[in-house]
Amino acid sequence: MRLVGNNIEPGIFPTARALEIASELGLDLVEISPNANPPVCKVIDYKKFLYEQKKKQKELKSKTAQVITKELRFTPNTDEHDFNFKLNHAIKFLKEGAKVKADVFFKGRSILYKEQGEIMLLKLAAALEEWGKVEQLPRLEGKRMMMIITPKKK
Repeated sequence: MRLVGNNIEPGIFPTARALEIASELGLDLVEISPNANPPVCKVIDYKKFLYEQKKKQKELKSKTAQVITKELRFTPNTDEHDFNFKLNHAIKFLKEGAKVKADVFFKGRSILYKEQGEIMLLKLAAALEEWGKVEQLPRLEGKRMMMIITPKKK
């Protein structure tokens, strides 16, 4: 097998000799590429190798950003004051970097006013144009009409 590692002269050795070299150094013999001809083995401290791999993966995981989605709920006949109140919340959420999911919930026979709900969501999108952009236009799903707005990049 081909032997590589720190403090070792790379070369091709029989398996018994490679194990002997690893035990002399107090390290482990790890097969890296079993399909190569001859197979490649590395002399390393296996516990330290596993620890460093976990550390790298943890670091990569911490660098990924979590996307938070905040939800605003309206009805087809939401008042102007309530609309403005929720609009201010949406602005705050977008400034913090969270996505905003706005939906109009139709109760009972209020489903007849679908266009009122769509107008409300489009009005919200127009008001939030400065802070975010529409990711998904208003779409009716059952008794809910939903729209998603994402924050603009700084």
